[in-house]
Amino acid sequence: HVHMLISFPPRKSAVDVIKALKGRSAFLFLQTHPEIRQKQYWSGHLWSSSYYLGSLGNMSKDVVERYINDQKYNAYKK
Repeated sequence: HVHMLISFPPRKSAVDVIKALKGRSAFLFLQTHPEIRQKQYWSGHLWSSSYYLGSLGNMSKDVVERYINDQKYNAYKK
């Protein structure tokens, strides 16, 4: 489960941005941790094919940043 706040140019599609993030992060992670790839977790995939994407809409960037930071803080408290 990952929360991210990203900005990308309108000429890029959200699907392409998500695919690039998942693809590159999986590549780098599995390069660093080959034992994970060898165990064939998640049918050989680091990320599931699904994702949720939302736009800021009427919320300010500060509100979303605070939400993400609160999630991180609450995860450490458990």
